[in-house]
Amino acid sequence: MFALISEGLATHQMTAWESFVSIISKPDNMPVAGALATVVLFTWIAMRQALHNDKLIEEGRKDEILSEMQE
Repeated sequence: MFALISEGLATHQMTAWESFVSIISKPDNMPVAGALATVVLFTWIAMRQALHNDKLIEEGRKDEILSEMQE
């Protein structure tokens, strides 16, 4: 019986995601949030370009990589 009452009165435990969001959304951490978003964005762009370049190499069009980058 005591266990049921103590479980009912226990405070809500934050999940890892809730904890991360509560920390990163504080005003003094906004530059960190912006930097994190920037890192994710540029990593995605780099990986997309790398996969495209790999496709060109597999097709035997390696010489087109540099010309596409200079456009």
